[in-house]
Amino acid sequence: MSRRRLTAVVALASLTLGAALFSGGAGGALVAVNSLVLRADGGFQPRALPRHGYAPIHFQGYFDIAAKGGGKPVPLQQAVIEFDRDGHLDVNGLPTCQPQLLAEAGSAEARRACPGAVVGSGRIEAIVASGNAVFPISAPLTILNGPRLGGNPSAILLARTSFPQPQTFMVVAPIERRPGRFRYRVTLDTPPIAEGLGSISRVEVDIGKRFGPGNKRSYVAARCSDGVLDTHGRFTFADGTVIDGSVEKACRVKSG
Repeated sequence: MSRRRLTAVVALASLTLGAALFSGGAGGALVAVNSLVLRADGGFQPRALPRHGYAPIHFQGYFDIAAKGGGKPVPLQQAVIEFDRDGHLDVNGLPTCQPQLLAEAGSAEARRACPGAVVGSGRIEAIVASGNAVFPISAPLTILNGPRLGGNPSAILLARTSFPQPQTFMVVAPIERRPGRFRYRVTLDTPPIAEGLGSISRVEVDIGKRFGPGNKRSYVAARCSDGVLDTHGRFTFADGTVIDGSVEKACRVKSG
């Protein structure tokens, strides 16, 4: 077995174990592989959901990336997040935002440019190394309903940092609907941070939007068919390390 494949297998086992140990609590999943430490967790409200039909939910999640010895971690190249088959995404009739409108925008400008397309918020943090100096940067994150890509809906994640120089961080992520255990796959290809001097250290998201007549429709919804909602992540780093695993959160069937 190649060293890279072994790393992936060790990461999968460790992250799955972390999910099993911590998914019911505040710690989430934690795994340390090579020079990297990754923590991830998420949740949703309400926890009581119908067994068959779908009900609106609010989803929160985060992941942290750190170097074992401190300093700048190995850059994240791609994150692929998959969501349980009991989840549901509704974008029909929801306004979209075009990425070209946001080339030099920050969160406030994006909300003014495409107010009806905003589906969530959050925060992005990074560590930048320049010479002998290492310093953190952070910015608010806005999540918008993007245009269709190859027939699939998309989400735009946008933030703008001002230090060490102004930079708009924008990812247009396709949302694929798939058969099997996980219904939706979101692929995030991360652009260089601070002209390649930075590495993402934390991403937080808070997603939930009601829309339509009487706000009866919801961007994200879910049901509780088997007592658990599962989120799977695969994180690929510049040195070839792959961290792959799942976090499960319990739900309960809503009575009445």
